[in-house]
Amino acid sequence: MELEERVTELERRLAELEEMGSRKDRPAITERPDFWALDGLRAQLSDAGVESGGVLFTGSVRLPTGGQYEWQYGLPTDQLLAGSWEDAAEAFAALGRPVRLRLLREILGGRRTAAELTELAEVGTTGQVYHHLRQLTAAGWLRSSGRAGYEVPADRVVPLLVVLAAAEH
Repeated sequence: MELEERVTELERRLAELEEMGSRKDRPAITERPDFWALDGLRAQLSDAGVESGGVLFTGSVRLPTGGQYEWQYGLPTDQLLAGSWEDAAEAFAALGRPVRLRLLREILGGRRTAAELTELAEVGTTGQVYHHLRQLTAAGWLRSSGRAGYEVPADRVVPLLVVLAAAEH
């Protein structure tokens, strides 16, 4: 194959890959015809005698840092509706700033120290970064991991990603 033909073939294959990567028409897991998670939830609720239904979220996550998290949590609908929704306000408010979401993403991606986080573009001054880190820590989305480092607690990784997935839907 001549050089020109090889370049043309590579360009065609690259265009295919770029198109595949940008497609939004790939079905999400929830769009599969079998509701395996929902069927399991219904069985659990039925076995427990819960008639109001329920909500379940679960995940198996491998982060770029190599950390792996598997987690699930469910509650009956009547318990969720009867609870104090005001208690959730602080957790949601802490996520209400784009810079805080950026900090969480960077921490999940491996940047752990305040020094590494303050070096990022568009996160604000050192004082502002510390303010955001304190807010995220107070709401339970972060915890100190020693030596000025931060981490998302293991039991908050999947819930954080669930909140992000819910915001996209």
